[in-house]
This record gives sequence, C-alpha cells and structure tokens, in this order.
Amino acid sequence: MNKLLATLIASFFASVAIAQTAAPAASAPAAMKAEAKAEKNVAKAAAAEAKVDAKADAKVAKADAKASEAKADAKADAAKKKAKAHAKVATADSEDKMKAEAKADKVDAKADEKATKKMVKANAKSDKVKVEAAADKADAKATTEAVKADAKADMKTATGK
Repeated sequence: MNKLLATLIASFFASVAIAQTAAPAASAPAAMKAEAKAEKNVAKAAAAEAKVDAKADAKVAKADAKASEAKADAKADAAKKKAKAHAKVATADSEDKMKAEAKADKVDAKADEKATKKMVKANAKSDKVKVEAAADKADAKATTEAVKADAKADMKTATGK
C-alpha cells in the first residue's frame, strides 16, 4: 500500500511539473508572434525615419544650392553695376570726372547694399529650411522611439515577464 501511495504521489508531482512547463511552452508561439510583429513594426518605423531623414537632407542641400546661386547672382549684379559706373568715370570729361566719381561711389554703395540684402535673404531662407528639416528629423526619431517602446511593452505582455 505504501508503494502504491508513493507511486501515486510521485506521478501526481510529475504531472504537475509537466503541466507547469507545458503552460509556458504553449504561450511560446504567442510570444514569438508578438516578437515578430514588434520587430516588423520597429523595422517599418526605422525605414520611415530613414526616408524622412533623406528627404530632409535633400531639402537642405537644395536650399543651400539655391542660396549659393542667389548669392552669386547678387555679387554678379553688383559687380556689373559697379563696372558700368566706373566705365562712365573713365569716359567722363576732366571737368565732369569728380561728379562721375562721386556718382560711381554712390552706385557702388547701393549695389553693395542690394547685394548684401539679397544674400541675407537667401541665408534666412536656407536657415529656415534647415530648422524645418531638423524638426522633421526629430519628429521621425520620436516616432521610432515610441514604436520601439510599444514593441518592448508588447513583448513583455506576451511573455508575461
């Protein structure tokens, strides 16, 4: 009788031990599914972030090129106006030379002022695009981090740890 009772008790404990290890094994596919889904979401978010970063970098490069072109145009216009004014000085009579030089100096100053204003405006536009691009990148990074945090929370929920 003692042997029978000992065998029953041992088999009871053995079945309990098997049942306990079987329960987590049954949830393992759910955990694997959750992990796969989380990895997929994180990969999507990272790809979206990379796409946003690339677009932002392209916008910045385009804005910089446009600003450089605007600056070059402004400098060229100023140089052209100055050259024209100094050509008039060279062809002026000796009596009118002083007046022509004074007028050329005024033209030089106005041309420089206009060129400087164009350059400042071009820089401001370029800086604005850079700030917007940085904001876009920050938003994309925040979104990716949120997706990663959600994935981590889903994994914890699925594994029960």
